[in-house]
Amino acid sequence: MGTLCGLLYSYAMLKIMSSISPMGFELLRYSYIVYGGGFMARKAKQLSALTVGRLNNPGFWAVGGVAGLYLHVSKNNARSWVLRATIGSKRRDMGLGGFPDVTLAGAYQKAREAREKIEQGIDPILARKQAASALIAAQATELTFAKAATAYIDAHGDAWRNAKHRQQWVNTIETYAEPVIGKLLVRDVNQTHILSILEPIWKTKTETATRVRGRIESVLDWATVRGHRKGDNPARWKGHLDQLLPAPGKIAKVEHHTALPIDAVGAFVQDLRQRDGFAARALEFVILTAARSGEVRGMTWAELDLDAGVWTVPAQRMKAGKEHRVPLSDQAKSLLQVLRKIEDVPLVFPAPRGGVLSDMTLTAVTRRMKVPAVPHGFRSTFRDWAAERTNYPRDMAEQALAHTLGDKVEAAYRRGDMLEKRRKMMQAWAAFCDLPVVVQGENVVAINRSAA
Repeated sequence: MGTLCGLLYSYAMLKIMSSISPMGFELLRYSYIVYGGGFMARKAKQLSALTVGRLNNPGFWAVGGVAGLYLHVSKNNARSWVLRATIGSKRRDMGLGGFPDVTLAGAYQKAREAREKIEQGIDPILARKQAASALIAAQATELTFAKAATAYIDAHGDAWRNAKHRQQWVNTIETYAEPVIGKLLVRDVNQTHILSILEPIWKTKTETATRVRGRIESVLDWATVRGHRKGDNPARWKGHLDQLLPAPGKIAKVEHHTALPIDAVGAFVQDLRQRDGFAARALEFVILTAARSGEVRGMTWAELDLDAGVWTVPAQRMKAGKEHRVPLSDQAKSLLQVLRKIEDVPLVFPAPRGGVLSDMTLTAVTRRMKVPAVPHGFRSTFRDWAAERTNYPRDMAEQALAHTLGDKVEAAYRRGDMLEKRRKMMQAWAAFCDLPVVVQGENVVAINRSAA
């Protein structure tokens, strides 16, 4: 029966031989050898690269050389390599790449490697999927330090007090960290890199260096939690960098804000009141309230209750992030009452061109008056006055300055803000600022006003 089928197959082939091309004849002859009746062979004849290149009829074409290796020609004439093999208990088709990008020789190599894995009990298709998945996972964790820093700032920036704090983060990272580690994958940042950033500025710009270190530590901690790096944080201080760098407190130069002597305040305030402009009035208000310059410069009319004599500074504008109430002395209220409120301008002390006055604007006032003081220094003068010239408790003065209590236990039990008690203290301070001369014992000390 097999022989008869073979003869019939041969007769059919001979009938159409005269009408086909030489290439078609070769393919028919090849098909006869592989599939023809009783003459069917188990292993395909190995085709030449030239023959393979001419295969363009849709279907699977066995190319020989490696059992189960085929060139698949699609209906739109796209050609690719396929290895048909039994993997475990399943018959699988494994793609080996497109032709001619993968040559015949390349297909042989890939097919043999796949066959070897199958013989070792490895599923090459599954292994390839696992490798691709691992690659995608690895790529997902690849993040440069610069991008990690940006992501950290975006994640936490809304919780910071103001835009200035956010910009300080950006500036220090860009200036000191990114030139060294910005392009490094965050997982590769190590101790050597951190020291390269910190050592050049640790002794000369100690405060800046400590901030840079802390910010790098925060970014690396974020990256670790997000799965972009593993292991200890090379920027941590305790138990690590504290063994390699001197403690900041031992090398940093303490720079105190220049302040007027206590007995020079009265004469200065008298001269200041002779000067016009929002900057002069803002500086006077800074002195009377012992507030920070930024808190006064950003003060709005909505924060004031002149009837109750209270200025309430919202938490977002306070250094400690906590709402602060300031009792207003009679002098402070009088100052505010004579100010001309500008329509549609919420600020009490607006800049000439709108917006908030700069700190340098207030400093410029003291410079023009030729006094050795800066706006922030008047807080120190107030603190010295409270300690040396009054019996008001220390913690009351600290409360007036909106300082955070150092004693955590005391802070935990402190619920009130001593507003009314502080009102008496601030009134006494305002009265002291009204004195142009100070009596010391039997001597009257005149304050030099010629410097104005």
